[in-house]
Amino acid sequence: MSNLSTTESAAEAVDGVRELWRSDGLALRGKSLLSMRDLSRDQLMGLLDTARALQAASAARTPSLLFSYPAALALIFEKPSLRTRVTFDLGMQQLGGHTVVLGPAEIGLGTRETVPDTARNLERWVSAIMARVFSHHALVELRDNCGIPIINGLSDLEHPCQALADLYAIRQRFGGFDGLKIAYIGDGNNVLHSLMLGAAMCGMCIAAACPRGYEPHESIVQAAQELAARPEAVAITSAPLEAAAGAHVVYTDVWTSMGQEKEQLARLQAFRSFQVNARVMAAAHAEAVFMHCLPAHRSDEVTDDVMDGPQSIVFDQAEARLHAQKAVLAMLIGPNG
Repeated sequence: MSNLSTTESAAEAVDGVRELWRSDGLALRGKSLLSMRDLSRDQLMGLLDTARALQAASAARTPSLLFSYPAALALIFEKPSLRTRVTFDLGMQQLGGHTVVLGPAEIGLGTRETVPDTARNLERWVSAIMARVFSHHALVELRDNCGIPIINGLSDLEHPCQALADLYAIRQRFGGFDGLKIAYIGDGNNVLHSLMLGAAMCGMCIAAACPRGYEPHESIVQAAQELAARPEAVAITSAPLEAAAGAHVVYTDVWTSMGQEKEQLARLQAFRSFQVNARVMAAAHAEAVFMHCLPAHRSDEVTDDVMDGPQSIVFDQAEARLHAQKAVLAMLIGPNG
């Protein structure tokens, strides 16, 4: 991440968050974040500003305890996690709250207990729920059956927390979004869906190169084009070099996601010409950066020389998960006092 001044005190940073939280244009307290479409452009920018304030407080190495009466966050995991678990757990603690981690052994959404009953129980004990699930419908059921915020930590449809971190890392790197182009190369999956919507909301161009049959959902593409300043700012192609041409950000993800293991051989064959390598990076802008939401399958979707090269900001991007998710928690749960 770009260097932050440590002269800003934690108190000033927290006051800034409280001011953003009270803004009529943001009005996020008590709401859920299932999709990037749950945010207005002002709310999105407010979250990025909040992340910046909270990172400044962390840089000052002083606490930013927004929750004077300890709030609690339930973390539901149907899928394994490194970044999502660590950053939500640490983020909640750093804001003065607590977490309760619920894995498959503790909770079986829709099997051991119905999703509505799970939601009605948890809302009696915790302030919000973050769920990392296979089916997006499970998130909708959680939201519709309780009165506390539900946060999408990943579903088969979207990954909004990843997109917020991506946008934050991009803004920190380039200082803004004007005139930027993102090239996404790979599977038209949940990560692309949220990134496409977020890029359109921020005014960036995005070109996604996906093998035929693996394109993003048409409804998401249409929604992103409607959010964009110009519909042509959101483009889908099957040519990686075409997408990468002049791009300031080259982004990829794994070719086979969790739950798709039976498709692995077919996907390896379909995606073999969609690897991000030196040739692809050479087609991008001279100041282009490489991004990956991780974990990476090296030698598949990306080569080592790109992943570990000077253009790679993948670990800045991973760090951004902490700052962006703290912002989500702060704005959805709301500071006390």
